[in-house]
Amino acid sequence: MEKKNLEMAIQLRHELHAHPELSNYEVWTKQHVIEFLKANTSLEIVDKGRWFYAIYHSPVGKRNVAFRADFDALPIEETIELPYGSQIPGVSHKCGHDGHTATLVGFALEIDQKGSDNNIFFLFQHAEETGDGAAECAVFIKEENIDEIFAWHNMSGFPHGVVHVIDGTAHCASKGMSIYFEGAQSHASEPEKGKNPSFAIAKVIDAIPGFVDPAANEGIVLCTIVQVDIGAKAFGVNAGKGVLRMTIRALYEAEMDKLQKNLEDLAQAEAEKYGLKVRFEYQDEFPETANHKESTDKIRAVCQEKGLPMAELQEAFRGSEDFGHFTKLTKGSYFYVGNGEDYPILHSFEYDFRDDLIETAVEVFKGLADK
Repeated sequence: MEKKNLEMAIQLRHELHAHPELSNYEVWTKQHVIEFLKANTSLEIVDKGRWFYAIYHSPVGKRNVAFRADFDALPIEETIELPYGSQIPGVSHKCGHDGHTATLVGFALEIDQKGSDNNIFFLFQHAEETGDGAAECAVFIKEENIDEIFAWHNMSGFPHGVVHVIDGTAHCASKGMSIYFEGAQSHASEPEKGKNPSFAIAKVIDAIPGFVDPAANEGIVLCTIVQVDIGAKAFGVNAGKGVLRMTIRALYEAEMDKLQKNLEDLAQAEAEKYGLKVRFEYQDEFPETANHKESTDKIRAVCQEKGLPMAELQEAFRGSEDFGHFTKLTKGSYFYVGNGEDYPILHSFEYDFRDDLIETAVEVFKGLADK
């Protein structure tokens, strides 16, 4: 990577870090990156509202290859001292999306200056943390006839600078599920005159271990209870409303769908039994992110050709990533570069993106650009 391009990418990363924005509110971030690309490249810019992409039109134009970066931040206070620290109270880049965006910009500088035999698309995506960004951007795959797409993530707990890859599922599918029960309040001395949802909620909770039993599923299936909210601290009142909130998760999306149906069916049966109304609500929905072996093999080849250290992941991450929306529609792969085995974990107060990873990721992207 050209030294000047790396310096510009790092400077941009620090600017983005100082001005973090939460998912679906990345107004300054998006505009700042667009202005940078307009000032420093001749790439075509396609503005899609909350997200955008840039295009390098190759004189050869063999294939359409896309590379994606996310640019949203997290609702976490910046507590470490940095010369480019967050200027927004309660918001900071603690997942490294500032670095992912700076990497894609650095790669764009290299392609704009040196060219490629393929048409290269640089996709800058909003709202990865909430799972709805890629779902909105996925139309780009068919609209631009994208043949293949790649992205990366920095990852703590892995050796510094080592590229990690995996075939098949890389991230579990997940979603937030809320089950609302509504009955009728009554005086606590006359519970028989009301309809308390507590018993229905208890039956659903009690059934969860059976639904997630490894013996009943092909891959890992999890159901994590995050909140149970029934009635109020009023000892004279028999509760009439309640909600059970869970994160459901599975290695394979089909098994998450099966878990969801089991929970819905049981909740409806218990609601009918106790004379309750029931409804369901979903949010933070992430697909299974599955890598195509053909695309992952290209990452392996690039690392070998460039002498970059590489390792194979032995299992998928339980945490979710919305990149799977793209790999449902075209070939692609998602790789990782290690921050260091003892480096602060993502989403922690102590974390900050490592600037030296930019060059490693750009070199992988450059190798993939002509594969």
